[in-house]
Amino acid sequence: MRLKYFVALAIVMMVSAAMVVFAQPPAGSGSITGKVTYTGTPPKMKPIDMSKEPSCAKQHTTPVTTENVVTGPGNSLEWVVVFISAGEQGAGGPSQAARYDQKGCQYTPHVLPLEAEQQLQIYNDDQTSHNIHPLAKVNQEWNKSQPPGSPPIDTKWEKPEFIPVKCNIHPWMHGYFVVLKTAHYSVTGNDGSFEIKGLPAGKYTVTAWQEQYGTKTQDVTISGSEAKTANFVFTATPY
Repeated sequence: MRLKYFVALAIVMMVSAAMVVFAQPPAGSGSITGKVTYTGTPPKMKPIDMSKEPSCAKQHTTPVTTENVVTGPGNSLEWVVVFISAGEQGAGGPSQAARYDQKGCQYTPHVLPLEAEQQLQIYNDDQTSHNIHPLAKVNQEWNKSQPPGSPPIDTKWEKPEFIPVKCNIHPWMHGYFVVLKTAHYSVTGNDGSFEIKGLPAGKYTVTAWQEQYGTKTQDVTISGSEAKTANFVFTATPY
């Protein structure tokens, strides 16, 4: 009887373990690649005068400009977040904290995508104080001072939202936290290219977001380990 008990218990444990494994979202080998470009005339980015903060000004050897519309070769658009906005069957939680730096009185990176509930650490790498002010509307808005040499600010957001962030001390500092409900995302580089990897077979809605021009979407179906292409074109205006 004891042997039968232990055999039955082992079977139950194996079945339970299998259920846990299958409850996890399946790992995929499909991918979506593409480029984000523009038509029309984008605005000229304005030069930033950091003379009032010499410790930051001296860190830049080339002129610094605003970054709300950054263009590259072949009418490409940089700092566009491309992500899976529908079609996922669930996603595992983020494995590590995201990092956001204040260096040379600029936000690095200019646009930071991260997952909802993902830990975020904000660092002050400058010799001056900053006042970080994420202008959240769906999530909680806050405003915190961070003197030089202080530990990073640890925070997170519960809900997806495109959150602009500014510094109340240095008015030219501007960036975005893009809080998503997916781990499948990419940010375009100077050539406008992106790649989203690790997708299981399925039908997805892919969204491209640019801070001044809004969003564009496409539906993409992946079978097996396919590599699909999705290109996005925004209409640029000079204002």
